[in-house]
Amino acid sequence: MPDFRGSEGVWTRNPVAELSADIVSYLRDPELRARAWLARRDNPARGAQPNAGHLALVELERQRSVRILTQNVDRLHVRAGSSPRKVLELHGNMFEVVCTDPKCGWTGTLDGVLARIEAGEPDPKCERSGGILKPATVMFGQQLDPEVIGRAAQFARASAVFLAVGTSLRVHPAAGLCEVAVAAGADLVIVNDEATPYDELATELIREPISEALPKLVGELSRVSSATAQAATEAEVSGGSDGSGGS
Repeated sequence: MPDFRGSEGVWTRNPVAELSADIVSYLRDPELRARAWLARRDNPARGAQPNAGHLALVELERQRSVRILTQNVDRLHVRAGSSPRKVLELHGNMFEVVCTDPKCGWTGTLDGVLARIEAGEPDPKCERSGGILKPATVMFGQQLDPEVIGRAAQFARASAVFLAVGTSLRVHPAAGLCEVAVAAGADLVIVNDEATPYDELATELIREPISEALPKLVGELSRVSSATAQAATEAEVSGGSDGSGGS
């Protein structure tokens, strides 16, 4: 699947497509909404499967305390096996739909709305209030949930290693979590094909594909953990044998 902002990204090749992610344009233009629903219907992410990068993070969770702060809306982390309670969806998800009428609060499934489109409704409205429907994602012009981004900042401040994976780090406030983590003493590792505004803060920059880089990283962290545990065990044994480290 192509990314959004890379050299071959969806929005790079078709700037008009980016308008469908802008809340003001989306609410104003019914033809744009109709095109956006068709794009969601045909989005390859709906049938995508987790890759080696997702699976590497599942393995990392077995070894260390891990929190995943994701801007992705495809829920592939959970489908790969990461604990749902440890995955924070900063920008929502693409599989649920909400009514934009603040007095309504209706939520439903993307599949349910797509069924209405297939039945001949190009721009389905909320059946409860008649309001405009949108996916449960945070669009440009919308604020992130304060509680969600607040929890993300707490996790960033508490991290020893902060991995920024597959992101241009140009969308705020999510991108600023890198700075939050580094200011609190974390090592920042950036895995991305292209340069980002936060490269100078990084302890390490990795330009390899995610599905190759993350398994390597997790393997390295696993070896470090094993070596540290072995050294601690040897030190304990050594301390106990000379009578200086009894309890």
